[in-house]
Amino acid sequence: MTTPTDDKAVILFDGVCNLCSGAVQFILRNDPKGHFRFASLQSAAGQKLLEQHKLPTDNISTIVLIEGGRAYTRSTAALRIARRLRGAYPLAYAAIVIPATLRNLAYAYVARNRYRWFGKAEHCMLPKPEFKQRFLE
Repeated sequence: MTTPTDDKAVILFDGVCNLCSGAVQFILRNDPKGHFRFASLQSAAGQKLLEQHKLPTDNISTIVLIEGGRAYTRSTAALRIARRLRGAYPLAYAAIVIPATLRNLAYAYVARNRYRWFGKAEHCMLPKPEFKQRFLE
């Protein structure tokens, strides 16, 4: 299994969610320094990382960011990801001052409806060849 280095953050995402796969493609395009690596929540690598961070292995309704030895979920993960992207996206991190309880209400609403609004794939996405090294096996 490819393992991340200490300076690389890992994003765990729902591999069959079209919204989540689109978000991964967006992050890849806006992370030219290659700060992020990826694994689906359903993959062996994803499951192992969830276990290591004492997170439920059967909950695929949240994105997980593993950075600096800590795991972040829901809106906190999304905001911490945004602050590393190019362009104006780091400005979104200012929303971190909003209490997580409030931020996560909006996050939970989208998470509950993501399959209905964006669809669900039968298989996890396959990365483009130029990005394959950024995905954990």
